[in-house]
Amino acid sequence: MDLFEIDDTQHLKREEAAARLRALADALSKHNSVEFVRDGRRVTVAIPDEVDLKIEVELGESNELEIELTW
Repeated sequence: MDLFEIDDTQHLKREEAAARLRALADALSKHNSVEFVRDGRRVTVAIPDEVDLKIEVELGESNELEIELTW
């Protein structure tokens, strides 16, 4: 399978970002997978029962909160 990568940055209201995070969390807990569609191509990512969760916070001139799941 070819590499499927999404690197998409959008400027959203805080509430909109929270809604997207909730939708992602719901997909993880209810379906054990998440689905992405880009350029007419649909990819479903199966998520195992156990994952590694990394949370990184950087505060300075610009601030960043990074959430990463790996398995």
